[in-house]
Amino acid sequence: MSEYKKVPIKQLPKPAGRKSAEALYWRKFKSPILLKEFAAVSSIHFSPLSPHDFAVTSSTRVQVYSTSTHSVKKTISRFKDTAFSGTIRSDGKLLVAGDATGLVQLFDLGSRAILRTLKGHDGPVHVAQFSPDHKQILSGSDDKTVRLWDVPTEKEIAIFSEHQDYVRAGLVSQENPHLIVSGSYDHVVKMWDVRSASCVMTMRHGNPVESLLMFPGSGLVASAGGNQVKVWDILGGGRHLQTMANHQKTITCMTFDGTGSRIVTGSLDHQVKIYSVRDYKVVHSIKYPAPVSSVGVSPDDTHLVVGMNNGLLSIRQRMVKTADLVVTPKQDLRRGTHKYWTRGGDYVPENHDIRVEARKRKQLKPYDKFMRTFRYADALDAVMTTFQRPLIVISLMEELRNREGLRSALGGRDDKSLEHVLKFVLRYITDPRFSNLLIDVANMLIDMYEPILGQAPPVDDLFIKIRVKVVQEIQLQARLSEVMGFMSTLLGITK
Repeated sequence: MSEYKKVPIKQLPKPAGRKSAEALYWRKFKSPILLKEFAAVSSIHFSPLSPHDFAVTSSTRVQVYSTSTHSVKKTISRFKDTAFSGTIRSDGKLLVAGDATGLVQLFDLGSRAILRTLKGHDGPVHVAQFSPDHKQILSGSDDKTVRLWDVPTEKEIAIFSEHQDYVRAGLVSQENPHLIVSGSYDHVVKMWDVRSASCVMTMRHGNPVESLLMFPGSGLVASAGGNQVKVWDILGGGRHLQTMANHQKTITCMTFDGTGSRIVTGSLDHQVKIYSVRDYKVVHSIKYPAPVSSVGVSPDDTHLVVGMNNGLLSIRQRMVKTADLVVTPKQDLRRGTHKYWTRGGDYVPENHDIRVEARKRKQLKPYDKFMRTFRYADALDAVMTTFQRPLIVISLMEELRNREGLRSALGGRDDKSLEHVLKFVLRYITDPRFSNLLIDVANMLIDMYEPILGQAPPVDDLFIKIRVKVVQEIQLQARLSEVMGFMSTLLGITK
């Protein structure tokens, strides 16, 4: 015997004004602070170490801002020309940046002294990144080359020169420092193997590549160029997985949030968009006063910093309760105790968790129990007399109509039970969401109970009220049609 299926509850579209959980989360980044730099903000990078200060690259300097005071802590201005890609090392002690003269410079954040100057590029260096082992630096330049440098000796370990245009994006795999990914204005993303000093994979983005991201685990790579973000499967040989084209103009920058579960992009259309890595759909958008050139999210997800082409720097902070920051010390539970066997019962699953749920016995509503035994009239009474939401009543009526049991459910009623149905029809018959079904219900009731009209004054009064309400609605719709006709004529004249 097949298992009984519950009455499907009809789902209506959500109103446009209702905010999702993601939108509510990103709206917590309140009170944006606007600061003015001398030129376009080309790069924003957060320190991986707490308190997660961030480096802002603009004009001929790199400034390190405090996340506590939102003011400048240190300024590095020892550049002969425009600086690019100021990046803080994962231990928070050093900073690397390129400039328009082709130099790559390594600075001590404590003393702001120049520790290394790497010479070799013949064009502006827009990419400067540390490798995971801290001993190497990756650089990409407008001279169409990608270079890997050894910090202690200041010498080039490898030079990759297969790109045909400016190199504006690059990164080193965090899991395998021998793998490098670069993106160029030649519309191509390339993966390089340092051990063989050659290109091992080529992915054609289709637009000049402005930014790259490598997912945790190094199995996927995202490239941004034009108005599109494309996701590539590295383990599958560079297979194209997904395209996201929600911006109207060129995407200039891209980063992960602190958890790696969202991609944040900035574009020349003044928009910052947040994508979920689950389904690659936009979960929230933020409008800015100027074209966005750089974006950064702090590792603890408390700061969203956006740089713009006109030199504006926007700092948004998400307020976090002190109780959420307090880490409860882990208790060593003794085996065999009650707390030991009930441990983990209050754990709240996170977004990346895979949930394995136990199969629970279905709890049927009263109307489902009646539907299961084909007692259609009792099922309808169960929803009418218990003040259920109108959507549940409508869903049950539709299910009865699909089962060809609506007429039997409405028939054979006494005055009291009939009044409940008529009152519901009277209240919702002009509601556009339910009118199609309730007009059919009203017609059925008239056909079935016409012979007994005049015997119960309350029932007669309800039928009259339904008739008056329908006539008023028809008159209203007629007037609206006349207005729409006038508007169409006026719009036609203006054209």
